Amino acid sequence: MAVVHIPSPMRAFTGGEPKVRVDGGTVAELIDGLDARFPGLKARLVVDGGLRSGLTVIVDGVPRRPALPARVTATSEVHFIPAISGGSVAGRSAS
Repeated sequence: MAVVHIPSPMRAFTGGEPKVRVDGGTVAELIDGLDARFPGLKARLVVDGGLRSGLTVIVDGVPRRPALPARVTATSEVHFIPAISGGSVAGRSAS
């Protein structure tokens, strides 16, 4: 079973678990397996048949695009990485 790392904002679905083991041969199958165990999680990951905007899938250390058909193995480590934004140049002075 692949190890899926759950982003902090989605851990409420997994009872706080930071990583879970899931069967599947593709990222899409992993997401289906996650949703079977943790209903509602798929809706946080997938919209209109694709990965939600602002999410990146890393499989065994490599970003995957397109994400959903990406192959995984029983020994894979899968991370769903939400985009991080922020920071402001306001208040900085040009030197």
